[in-house]
Amino acid sequence: MNATVAVPPILLVEDNPMDLDLTLRAFSKKKFTNQIQVARDGEEALAFLPRWEAGEVLPAVILLDINLPKVNGLEVLRQLKAHERFRRIPVVVLTSSREDRDLTTAYDLGVNSYIEKPVNFSKFMDVVEHIELYWCVLNERPL
Repeated sequence: MNATVAVPPILLVEDNPMDLDLTLRAFSKKKFTNQIQVARDGEEALAFLPRWEAGEVLPAVILLDINLPKVNGLEVLRQLKAHERFRRIPVVVLTSSREDRDLTTAYDLGVNSYIEKPVNFSKFMDVVEHIELYWCVLNERPL
């Protein structure tokens, strides 16, 4: 891997203020080197596509909630995975949805991982640490 490449950000797509705060606190506590970008609904998430097309650094991973206002997470996933270049960005659904149809649809659309949000903060910290370790450190990304 090229050492001069900037550390890619993590895009967090989350509308729930409590879950957003919990996630940001967990990232902060783990002292991630990746900048956290936030989209608070599906429309804000899709607004990143033209920014990436204009040359903004692609995220190392997208953490995507399903139950979002304006455009739901599954539609965001559908549009992202339909894009020639951006379909390679790893997407981890991080959601409170326990619906089998959401899980199945997410995988049918090309999600890389589907994780149910833990309610307990220490378990959530474990999830965040595993996400960071795997998707931001160990995982090899195409340039």
